[in-house]
Amino acid sequence: MSSLKNQDQSSINSTYSAEAKYKRSWGSYIWDTWDKSPEERRFLTKLDSCLLTYAFLSYLSKYLDQQNITNAYVSGMQEDLHLVGNDLNYITTAWTCGYVIGQIPSNLLITRIRPSLWIPAMEVLWSVLTVLLSTSKNFTHLVVIRFFVGLAESTFYPAMQYVIGSWYKTDELGKRACIFHVASAIGPMFSGFLQTAAYNGLNEVHGLAGWKWLFIIDGIITIPIALLGFLIMPDLPNNTRPSKWLYTEAQLEIANKRMAEINRKPPSKFTKAKILGFFTTWHIYTLVPLYILFNNGGGPASSMIFWLKSFNTPTKTVYTVGQINIYPLGQNVVQVVTTLSWAWFSDAIGMRWPPMILSGTWSMIICILLAVTPLYTHIARRWALYYMTTVPAGMSGLILAWANELTGADSEKRSFVVASCNMWAYVMQAWLPIVLFPQVEQPRVLKGNIATAGINFGMMFFAFLTYLLQRRDAHRQRILEKSQSTPDNGARVEGLPYEGTELLIG
Repeated sequence: MSSLKNQDQSSINSTYSAEAKYKRSWGSYIWDTWDKSPEERRFLTKLDSCLLTYAFLSYLSKYLDQQNITNAYVSGMQEDLHLVGNDLNYITTAWTCGYVIGQIPSNLLITRIRPSLWIPAMEVLWSVLTVLLSTSKNFTHLVVIRFFVGLAESTFYPAMQYVIGSWYKTDELGKRACIFHVASAIGPMFSGFLQTAAYNGLNEVHGLAGWKWLFIIDGIITIPIALLGFLIMPDLPNNTRPSKWLYTEAQLEIANKRMAEINRKPPSKFTKAKILGFFTTWHIYTLVPLYILFNNGGGPASSMIFWLKSFNTPTKTVYTVGQINIYPLGQNVVQVVTTLSWAWFSDAIGMRWPPMILSGTWSMIICILLAVTPLYTHIARRWALYYMTTVPAGMSGLILAWANELTGADSEKRSFVVASCNMWAYVMQAWLPIVLFPQVEQPRVLKGNIATAGINFGMMFFAFLTYLLQRRDAHRQRILEKSQSTPDNGARVEGLPYEGTELLIG
C-alpha cells in the first residue's frame, strides 16, 4: 500500500503548491473562462459546446424516458392495463434494478473503451426499448421492458459525470456538473407537456391511447440525440483523437496539461493494489452514504401529482388530466433555479459542503411542515410546500464533482467511486420509496415525510464529515510541506480548500 500512499502525497504536493499564487478576477465568478488565456478560452468554449450540449440533451431525453411512466400511469395506463395497488412502485423498482446492475461495470469499462462510442450506442438501445413500452399489454410486459430500459440507461449518468470530471478544473467543474444535471428537471417538464399534448391531440389516433403516444414520441426524440453523440462526444483528454473540426492537437495538449496541473490522472493499468485502494481510503465510506442520503431525501416531491388526483371523485372532476400533469412542473422550475444557484455559490466560495448543509436544513423544515399541514384545509400552503421540496435536488452535480476532485489522482478509483455513489443510491431507491411512500398511502404519507427529515439530517452529517476529513488531510499536507522542500512549478491546482488527499484509513 506504500505506493498508493506515495501517490496520494504526490497528489497533495501538486495540489497545494500553487493555489496561493492564483487570484481569480471578478469576471471569472460569473463565468470561469473569462480569466483564461485566449487559446484556453477558445478550447473551453468548444468543449462546452460539444460535451455539455450532448450531455444536456441526452440527459433530458433520458429523463423523458425515465419519468414518463408516472405521467402515463395517471393518464390512462392504469385503467387500460388494469394496474392495482403498488404496481407502479414495482414497475419503477424493475427499472431501478436494471439501472443498478449496469453502473459500475459500465463506468469501469469506459476507462478502457471510447466513451464517444459506448454512451451513444446505449442511448440508441434505450430509445428503442422506450418505444416498445407502447406495445405493453399487461403488468408483466411493463416490468420486463422497464428493467432493460434501466439497464441501458445505467451507462449514462455516472459515465458522463466521470467524463466531465476528466476535462474540467475545480473552479469550472461545479457549474458544468450542475448545468448537465438541470436536464433532470427540464426533462420531466417536457414530459408533462408532451403527455398533455399526446393525451389531448393524439389520444385514439390510429387506435392508440394518448399514454402510448408518449412512449413513442420520447423514443423518436432520443434517437437523433444519440446520433449527434457519435459526432461531437469527446473521449478522455488522453485518448481523444485530434481533428480539424473538433479538437486540434494543440487543444488536446492544452487539455492534458490542464489535468496534469491538478494531478487529475488518466487511466492506468489495473493492479491488485489499485483495486484494493478503492476500499482502503476514506472517500468511498463518506461520499457513497452522502449521495445515498441525498438521492433518497426528496421523496415528498412525488406526492404532489397524487395529491392533485385525489381531489377527483367518480362524480366530480376538480383537476383534469392535463392539469394533474402540468401543475407539479413548478417543482422543476424551482429545481432548475436552485441547482444553478448552488453551483455558482459553491464555485464562488471554493467549497462544496455549505450548499449541502443549507439545502438539507431547508428540506428538513419542508418535510416537517408537510407532515403537520392538513391535506385539504390549507391548499395554497401545501401547494407552496410541494414546490419547495426540490430546493435540495441540485446537490447531485456538486457531490459527484466533489468525488471527482477528491479522487483525481487515480482515474479508475474515480470512476468506481462516482459509479458507486449513484449505484448504491438507487439500490436504496429500489425499495425505500415502497416503504416510506407506498402508493396506497398517497398523498398523506405521514411516515415518509417524517423519515425524509431524518434522511436529510444524515446527509448533512456525511457532508460535514467529508469536509472534516478533507481538512484533516490538508493539515497533514501542511505539516509535510514544512518538513520537506517541495519545488514550486507555478501550476494552478485544484482548489484549496476542497481538494483533499487519499490517505489510507487509520
